Amino acid sequence: MKRRTSLKLITCAVALAFTPMAFANTIDPAKPPIKVGILHSLSGTMAISETALKNIALMEIEAINKEGGVNGHKLEAVVVDPASNWPLFAEKARELLSKDKVSVVFGCWTSVSRKSVLPVFEELNGLLFYPVQYEGEEMSRNIFYTGAAPNQQAIPALEYLMSEEGGGYQRFVLLGTDYVYPRTTNKILRSFLHSKGVKDDAIMETYTPFGHADYQTIVGQIKTFAQDGKTAVISTINGDSNVPFYKELGNAGIQASEIPVIAFSVGEEELRGVDTKPLVGHLAAWNYFMSVDNPENQKFKSQWSEYATAQKLPGADKPLSNDPMEATVIGLRMWKAAVEKAGTTDVDAVRTAMIGQKVKSPSGFEMEMGSNHHLYKPVMIGEIREDGQFDVVWQTDKPIRAQPWSPYIEGNQGKADEVK
Repeated sequence: MKRRTSLKLITCAVALAFTPMAFANTIDPAKPPIKVGILHSLSGTMAISETALKNIALMEIEAINKEGGVNGHKLEAVVVDPASNWPLFAEKARELLSKDKVSVVFGCWTSVSRKSVLPVFEELNGLLFYPVQYEGEEMSRNIFYTGAAPNQQAIPALEYLMSEEGGGYQRFVLLGTDYVYPRTTNKILRSFLHSKGVKDDAIMETYTPFGHADYQTIVGQIKTFAQDGKTAVISTINGDSNVPFYKELGNAGIQASEIPVIAFSVGEEELRGVDTKPLVGHLAAWNYFMSVDNPENQKFKSQWSEYATAQKLPGADKPLSNDPMEATVIGLRMWKAAVEKAGTTDVDAVRTAMIGQKVKSPSGFEMEMGSNHHLYKPVMIGEIREDGQFDVVWQTDKPIRAQPWSPYIEGNQGKADEVK
């Protein structure tokens, strides 16, 4: 009797396995694809950083499709190359929204590219997921910021350097690429330093253009400035200029124990082409490092390694992951969940469904989208190792809420911290 009952149960289970319910998480060929725009520089000075974001987005889109797409729709990536040309970003964004009819866009790295496309997204009511740390001072209904605001990177980094644990530094070089992100970030940092009693004569501030390659003079000036007391460098250099800057540090024999550099735009990918042995001990502040050891990160790195190998991507023999790559994947996963919750790709419905979305992240923390369109994020500070990876030397206990409007900028007090 028991044997017959067991056989019946097995038969029922097999039958259920072949019912439509069992295939609920499959793509319905009768449904049109959902187009997803990828707006990243694949050529020019920013290609060193942005190409990896295009590739990781394509990886996650492929993974979503393998799991049945979104509400039964296949995702179809539409990739464009704005070529590190800021006005071209706006043109390509308009094409994606008006001509290609994408439902969402993942893209931009520099703040100047984001600010170039912002009027287009607001005019056409498009949706942009922006995956890179930035200077704040912005909060748009049409953008979700999955990178860090200043209180989730720049300010904690400076607090660390000024602490006993971080070395107790009181003289600072603010070195950046000449555009909005470094200049606004350094305006915030200078004001923060003033609030801590640091005078202007203890702050050196200098900028170089995109693509700058000769840092010999600037590194010499840094060494001279450091002769008057313990000095640290805050680097907001972006793009391929990081390679000659770090090479010049090595050529000049500047050790981290002598003049530490903490970077906000240098991760594992930017160090790929650099001899990192002379740079051991220099720092970077991010919200994720590839070296973080937890099951979610191991899964993420394995997924990326398998994809890079299968696609025969450059550097597939040494696949690297970094903070903006993690932020890109988090954004895609949250957007997918929001579309499924809303039951539509309608921008207004998805915007509402995004608030409060939570996903487990490779950083080891659960990320949540705040009502200000910014992620709650942990802060990590890492030291460069000989192999180009980072050892995390300090981190917050939990993700912290972003402050888009820095309290160190005059007039920001009382500004709304929620997107209406």
